[in-house]
Amino acid sequence: MTALPSVVAAPTAPQVLDRCRELVHPALKEAVGRLHPWLGEMAAYSFGWCEVGGTPVVAPGGKGVRQALAVLGAEAAGAPARAGIAAAVAVELVHTFSLLHDDIMDGDETRRRRPTLWKTYGTGPAVLAGDALFALAVETLAAAPGGAGGLRLLSTALGDLVHGQADDLLFAARPWTGPERVRPDEYRAMAEGKTGALLGCSAALGAVLGGAPPATVAALDRAGRHVGIAFQLVDDILGIWGDPAVTGKPVHGDLRERKKTFPVLTALSAPGARYLATLLESGAEPAVTAGLIEEAGGRTATLAEARRHIAAVETTLAGVPLETGPADELRSLLEFLVRRDL
Repeated sequence: MTALPSVVAAPTAPQVLDRCRELVHPALKEAVGRLHPWLGEMAAYSFGWCEVGGTPVVAPGGKGVRQALAVLGAEAAGAPARAGIAAAVAVELVHTFSLLHDDIMDGDETRRRRPTLWKTYGTGPAVLAGDALFALAVETLAAAPGGAGGLRLLSTALGDLVHGQADDLLFAARPWTGPERVRPDEYRAMAEGKTGALLGCSAALGAVLGGAPPATVAALDRAGRHVGIAFQLVDDILGIWGDPAVTGKPVHGDLRERKKTFPVLTALSAPGARYLATLLESGAEPAVTAGLIEEAGGRTATLAEARRHIAAVETTLAGVPLETGPADELRSLLEFLVRRDL
């Protein structure tokens, strides 16, 4: 009797992340090693490689999503994984640079269950370390074959990221209602810049270094931007109604901080918005406010908007030729980013 051929299961998103991290890690470590020793120590602390003072340690680090997207972008374009390594290092450095500065702007004292860099080394050194990572990213990309085109792409993404971050900071000072209120379309644009720009750039940058045609590069960039918006919308839902055991954040945390998130902004467009705005301004019991937001359709509208952007990812990727295996892994990873417990 002839044995049936075995079916090999496609790698899961965590397996894809592990593979890409192992591939990129030596190059990332080599790049950080070119920094001034003090700046290199702070960078290593940020990546979870050492304690304060430089003692080696294995601490919680990031998932490495952006570096994985860069590797998969190159593979999806038909190039070997190694073609995307320089892009992966560059986007990981830029992402970490943005986190160091975000922590300072937001006053966050912990990240990944460790004190943030500015809390351990000081604000000035943390700013300098972030600047060093940004400069190192540019240097790394400029030295790669095809890096000139990649630098233009990275520059655009960084401009959008900073624009989104600026809008996010300014939203806090705007009123809940009236002509100066934050509208949902403004929030979408902010989320695309702050979160989506670098996700899209990561996949597109790998494709650029992999020799992909402009249409493929543009499609990967657009897909990542849609994912960034969907990711932020899901994060907004979890920030109000998420299980603390899953999110690691207190229930109704975003309401306690009076954040202008998408569920709140859409609920404020519904009848009864004036009463909701009064509750938000007064810092009323978050459970009451959360219930009113849900009754006004804020949660339902946010889920629908997230699903629309997830569907747009598939439509965008279906419009260009991509290598089947890497494209499937890319879709799996993008879906992994937004399919969290709701």
